[in-house]
Formats: sequence, structure tokens, C-alpha cells
Amino acid sequence: MTERTPRIAMVAGEVSGDTLGAGLIEALKARYPDATFEGVAGTGMTAAGCRALASVDELALFGIGEVVGEIPRLLRLRKRLLSHWTESPPDVFVGIDAPAFNTGLERRLRAAGVPTVHYVCPTAWAWREGRVRALREAVDLMLSIFPFEEDFFARHGVPVRYVGHRLADELPLHPDAASARAALGLPSARHWVGLLPGSRLSEVERLGPAFIDTALWLRRRLPDVAFVAPMARPRVADRFRAQLAERAPDLTVHLIDGRSREVMRAADALLVASGTATLEALLAKAPMVVAYAVSPFTYRLVRHLRLLKVAHVSMPNLIAGRALVPEFLQTEVRPEILGPWLYRLLVSPAARSAQIDGFTELHERLRRDADAAAADAVAGVMEGAA
Repeated sequence: MTERTPRIAMVAGEVSGDTLGAGLIEALKARYPDATFEGVAGTGMTAAGCRALASVDELALFGIGEVVGEIPRLLRLRKRLLSHWTESPPDVFVGIDAPAFNTGLERRLRAAGVPTVHYVCPTAWAWREGRVRALREAVDLMLSIFPFEEDFFARHGVPVRYVGHRLADELPLHPDAASARAALGLPSARHWVGLLPGSRLSEVERLGPAFIDTALWLRRRLPDVAFVAPMARPRVADRFRAQLAERAPDLTVHLIDGRSREVMRAADALLVASGTATLEALLAKAPMVVAYAVSPFTYRLVRHLRLLKVAHVSMPNLIAGRALVPEFLQTEVRPEILGPWLYRLLVSPAARSAQIDGFTELHERLRRDADAAAADAVAGVMEGAA
């Protein structure tokens, strides 16, 4: 490491990356109090002391149509950042997630002599192993947030270090369900089931009807069961409310504006769409049944081309390396399949304990003081290049 004040460049691709970046900045400042930071930042990174060359909102895009339409602007932004950092090289560049944008930038900066770190592994292990070659050329070090990623990238010759998951550091090992119910104002009930059909409108379109039908299946067998559903956005809530009115007008579901983590802590069991929510449910120690469906065309394409490279799709099962929670895809997403599994979680203490004990073990594996571990890794790359 040079004696001059370290200068660290960073690019976060969305709000979650901004949160990771803010924690990393704070941990690096503890080691290098005079360090300066600049890059693509959101409110968290800016508050932590990063000079914003562009806003994280410029990269936070959803849907292929939106991305395609923005390609020229994104290429101009990447060219501007590349020019800035090749003319005035930082001591290290840290790309946080956003592999489609960051990998090309990292490759060019590394070729120009700038050490590069990529924080949050791309899901090459699930979909496109061919991307690994590009990553080998782009990064001096990959920071993984899940333990199974470390093994995959190491096998493929990518320098990698497991740093743990920041959310596991933040959330308690033993959540309090009673306080979550009180905070949400939920009335007393023997069984509470959380319905989480997804945060995107397309997910609710595909999963909402099956989730509602499964709730009806459960109510016929457990008359005192109650349902609560956190809604990510007003449009998602409106669509799910319309589905309820159409399929189950007499079914009461308490719709909550956001607050999904509190709902997870409050529920006795969850029916949840596969995705980030399954990790949050694991950390909330919420027993779950996982379901997911994509368009029939996409599913046929994935199967025909054998694009899916993993045995499981939900985060608890991927991290555990086994079928810790039941997960169902496509034509399996039906009430006669989902309902019995949820019923078992509600009436069988042994079934609940098996999941909760597994979740607690995984939480401890993920809890590694991620901010400090990531800062140690970045510092190592800087000092090794000095």
C-alpha cells in the first residue's frame, strides 16, 4: 500500500448494493481514516462519505425491455467512468453486484493496472458457467456472500473469498414472533400463515391464484387459520386484491403495506415465492413452503437448453446443500401439493423444529461480520498491489 491517502472507486448497481457499499465504506474508514471514495452511489454510500459521480438509480433497471432501451446511455456512463479512472487511477476498484455493467468496467480497469474486486458473486453457478472466463479476466478477487459460491468459483480458477451476508449480521438469531404480531396489529389466532407471492407484478400474476387456492384448501381443514400478506408496491397489492375478490371473496387476508420481515417473524408458516424473500424468511426462522413459476415458454427453453445447473432453487436449500424446505415449480404449484406441506408445518412441532433448527445453523454460518470481512479483503488487494 502506498503512503498516500488511499483512493477507492466503487460502483453499486441498485439499492441493495448501495447498502453493502455503505457498510464497506464505514469498515474501510476504520482502517484508513483519510481514505476517499467515489463512484456510482446511492443515499447510503453518499452518507458514508462517497463522492457520487453518478446515482445508483441510473443502473437500477428492471425488465429486459427497459435494459435494452437504456443500453446507449449505460455504455456512455461506463465509458465516462473508465476514462475518469484510467486518467486518474484509484488504488482499487470495487464493483458491487450489477455484473452486466461492472464486469466490462472491471476488465478494462484491470488491464490498465487498477486492482479490481467484485462484491456479490454473479449467479454463473446457476445459469451460465460460460461467464466464469470473463470473470477470471476481470477481477483480482471475488467476494462471495454465500458459502457454496466460494467452492464453485475456486474450482473455476477465480480468486474468491467468502465474507458472509450482511443481513445475517443485522437480524437476531432468535426472533420474537409475539412482538412482530403486536407491531403489525394482528388479532390473536391459533395459526398465522404468511402469503408472499412475490414483489413483481408478473410473479403475482402467476402465483397469486395458486396461493389463494392453497389458503382456501387450508381453511377447509383448519377453520381457525388466519392469513397475512405483505405487498411490495401498490400495483402488486391491487392485483392480489383483485385475485382475492375473484377467487375467494369470503377469504380474509390481512394485506400489509411492505413490512415483509415483520410478517415473516409473525407467521407460523409461509407460502413464499422463490427468491430473496426465502433468505429473509430463513433469517426470520419462519418455516416455509417455496413455490415458483415462470412463463411456459421460458420454462421450456430452460429445460431444452439445460440452462439450470443446480439441484435446488430456494436459498435455504442452496446454502444447506440439501432439501431443507419443500420447493415446487411450474405445474407442481397447486393447492393439493402446497396445502398438505403447509398443513404439516402448522400442526407438527417436529416438522417446524426441523426447519427452524436448520435455519439457525445456516444463520450462524452466514454471520461473519460481513462489512469487516469485506474490508479486510479489499485492503488485502490494495496492499498486495502497492
